Amino acid sequence: MEGLIIKSTGSNYLVKDKNNNKFECKIKGKFRIKGIRSTNPLAVGDNVDFVMPENEQLGFITNIHDRKNYIIRKSINLSKRSHIIAANIDSAFLIVTLISPKTSTEFIDRYLVSAQAYNIPVNIVFNKIDLYDNETLEKLKDLKSTYEKIGYNCIETSAIKNINIQKIKDLLKNKINVISGHSGVGKSTLINSVDNKLNLKTSEISDSHNSGKHTTTASEMYEINNGGYIIDTPGIKGFGIIDMDKEEIYHFFPEIFKLSKDCQYYNCTHVHEPNCAVKKAVENGEISQSRYKSYLSLMIDDDDNKYRQTGY
Repeated sequence: MEGLIIKSTGSNYLVKDKNNNKFECKIKGKFRIKGIRSTNPLAVGDNVDFVMPENEQLGFITNIHDRKNYIIRKSINLSKRSHIIAANIDSAFLIVTLISPKTSTEFIDRYLVSAQAYNIPVNIVFNKIDLYDNETLEKLKDLKSTYEKIGYNCIETSAIKNINIQKIKDLLKNKINVISGHSGVGKSTLINSVDNKLNLKTSEISDSHNSGKHTTTASEMYEINNGGYIIDTPGIKGFGIIDMDKEEIYHFFPEIFKLSKDCQYYNCTHVHEPNCAVKKAVENGEISQSRYKSYLSLMIDDDDNKYRQTGY
């Protein structure tokens, strides 16, 4: 039988067939020896083949179909290489907050680079704007300008005040969408606003640490009422880039890639070379300092550092 993985809890998977029947499944042993150095060789969004032994409650996934793309990051588990967040994605929504908790620009940029590498369009959703004072709203204006200038769609939202929720609904329609961000940025609340029948569990921000609790503990795909799917993922504290050579990192910063052709050296790393068009653009404000700083942080990352915390 063919099916779609709609929930992953580590070793178990919930698979839905074409008739919307759902089956609890495990991976057949051979998946773990195919050289997939990942904490999860299968992910929500994967299309698979599976069998249900007669008179058994638990099925076995026997084959994974080719993926069109996926979001991947370095794993917190040092014995593995990577963690696949979701697969076969039409669009991604990165939920960002400037307070309660604060999302760093380095975290945003690392997520965007990973998505760009696999041709996944990202919408940056600046959530909880009802909490922002005038100073924070000015920071929001600058940040939106930075990302819109390089082609990213940015949306300001508030689930509490129902700000731009319809715009989010329209963007989600008839697509498979992954929702990502730190714990506490309001992913579950925002999803509930999009489709209140889902009624996902939410929690308050910790006053002592100004950070969120992990209310979503497993990735899961939900069908939404206006057509399309949402993949809700556990909060990500850090985002480490994987499967990417340093020489190609600049390809996934659109503004750096665009100017790289004007550098004196064809193999310019945009770090230390003279007559670098990218460094000149940073100096004159054409490329933002924060984006260039994120680029440099990726260039100097130690490949043995399996997990980079870019959080609060």
